[in-house]
Amino acid sequence: MTHDAQRSFETAWSDGRVADLRDALAGWYHAGHRKLPWREDISPYRVWLSEIMCQQTQVATVIPYFHRFLSAFPTVTDLAAADEQDVLALWAGLGYYRRCRNLHAAAKVVANELGGVFPGSAAELLALPGVGRYTAAAIASIAFGEVAAVLDGNVKRVLARLDAEDTPVNTGPGERLQWALAEKLVSRDDPASHNQAMMELGAVVCKPGTPDCPRCPVSDVCAAFAAGTPDQYPVKKKKKKAVAVRGVAAVCVDDDGRILLARRPDDVLLGGLWEAPGGPVDGSTAKDSGGGEDDGAGRAALTQHLSERLGIRDAPGAYLGAVTHVFSHRRLTLDVYQLRATKGSSRDPLSFYTAASWFDASALGSQHAPLSRLTEKVLELASDVQVWP
Repeated sequence: MTHDAQRSFETAWSDGRVADLRDALAGWYHAGHRKLPWREDISPYRVWLSEIMCQQTQVATVIPYFHRFLSAFPTVTDLAAADEQDVLALWAGLGYYRRCRNLHAAAKVVANELGGVFPGSAAELLALPGVGRYTAAAIASIAFGEVAAVLDGNVKRVLARLDAEDTPVNTGPGERLQWALAEKLVSRDDPASHNQAMMELGAVVCKPGTPDCPRCPVSDVCAAFAAGTPDQYPVKKKKKKAVAVRGVAAVCVDDDGRILLARRPDDVLLGGLWEAPGGPVDGSTAKDSGGGEDDGAGRAALTQHLSERLGIRDAPGAYLGAVTHVFSHRRLTLDVYQLRATKGSSRDPLSFYTAASWFDASALGSQHAPLSRLTEKVLELASDVQVWP
């Protein structure tokens, strides 16, 4: 933050304005916030679990996963003792699987090194795998009452509008400005309610696009509302477009309709999950990488991957179609082929994959075969064209 920005920041937020915001926000939140499962029977474990799950994921999507996790793993010790494949299976569909691995690793630290007791401060919580500044502050403030400010996507939007700040929020200077404002505004008396109210406000009132200003409890102290320009905030620096990439996969079935799936290594994208075997097409990072069609390059690439990674020498059969999936940094088009295999045969992986096994269709998605959403799309495509009996 520059000296000029600091002076402007301090001038704009007088003690009276800060107090007005805190009071209005607290009254609004306590008058009727959303009933979310992690706001009931608050504990460090429940808060931590919800915060990890809600990263880059909508609350409505998280709720059933949260209930399933608590049912399977009622305590952090239960989660720590669970098999990683079981944890991944329950997580399947939430995406960003590194979060799940870090979740499991952090549970082991708490259970095995800290006696099952979560650290009580944001500074100590930062030592846990997968816990960053925001998550540490959220747990510390909500579960332990520590005066620690939070800054997630919803809070960033609220703060940018409150301050009518033109510095892009997704840059280093913009983030520093926002952390400084969040720390100035956080309630010293009830940081738990304040932080949840800020997140709630961004989720249900101060939404992306056009906010619902008539419903906003803090519009009287909002600079963007006063200027009539709330829809112009937050300012963001444009991100690079996701790179278009191409891959191929085989839906390999035997005479009994069983499907061959392979487990990805732990240290790669979608690590530890099971997939229809395949791989990238050479030169697939080019913008004109193609995909979505049956061609020689796709068949050749798939033949090579099946041979090198699983020892399968059979050539791909019918072209089933293509599925697309957008990751944070790439847009994948995956061409899918059918392949018939010898009944009952199971292949030992030669490279890349850490395991391979045959699964009945009814067992897919079970705790023994955690699948990514991408693999689910491949299997849905195969089901639509009735690949297996």
